[in-house]
Amino acid sequence: MPLPTQSLAADVRSLDALRTKAASDPRGAVREAAKAFETLFMQEVLKSMRAATLRSGLMDGDSGGQLGTEMLDQQLATRMSGLPGGLADVLARQLERQLGLALPQPAGPAASPVTGESRAPVQPPQKAAASFVQQHTEAARRVEQHSGIPAGFMIGQAALESGWGRREILNADGSTSHNLFGIKAGPGWKGPVAEITTTEYIGGRPQKVTARFRAYASYDESFADFARLMKDNPRYAGVIANGGTVAGFAQNLQKAGYATDPAYAEKLTRVINTALRLQRSLA
Repeated sequence: MPLPTQSLAADVRSLDALRTKAASDPRGAVREAAKAFETLFMQEVLKSMRAATLRSGLMDGDSGGQLGTEMLDQQLATRMSGLPGGLADVLARQLERQLGLALPQPAGPAASPVTGESRAPVQPPQKAAASFVQQHTEAARRVEQHSGIPAGFMIGQAALESGWGRREILNADGSTSHNLFGIKAGPGWKGPVAEITTTEYIGGRPQKVTARFRAYASYDESFADFARLMKDNPRYAGVIANGGTVAGFAQNLQKAGYATDPAYAEKLTRVINTALRLQRSLA
């Protein structure tokens, strides 16, 4: 549908204001852009309806009232736009997902074979997510230097597995094990462990079991151990080699069997994009 030519000047001014807002409030800018699109769409719908009515002879088409009619249509379109569940709402959610502005949404429990524990992403407040990224950026960057795994990718992985730090694995005394990636303590692990009761999916059914997880002295050790797992375990050899993009990294992790959830790659992609966006805003 063509845009009304008489509103082009106003549209240019609105676009400039929208660009300015996007720098400080990207989510708000997306919402405003979606509402503006819906308003234009509704104006065209009303315009088409009136044109059809005029062609049918049901209304007089004198030009004297055309300006008033157009102004009325514009007011109606504005009032009808931006309602919950409307076109603007749908467009905004889609744009937020594509731009990595939406925080991860739980899509059902995910069972990680590394931990065996149910991993449904936790949706934290924006400040909690930013705090998590800020807290772990330096450790992730240090590990990136010798592993080649982008810091943002690792932070996103840690955020997904630990619920942005809100469901860390704890030691018996209640202190943190610093295990952000939920890596289990197998027979080859010689370091300290944290033993907890967790939920594992066995034969497709959730069961409560006691499991042993690796415990570290610091978050730096957790990031370093995750990088070693990716580099030294043949199972994940292709993750780093073929994971140059966010989606590629997430998809290769899923293909390697890091998690059994069929939507795991999609979830991880969203969380990593959120972590990368927060990294940029904190830089």
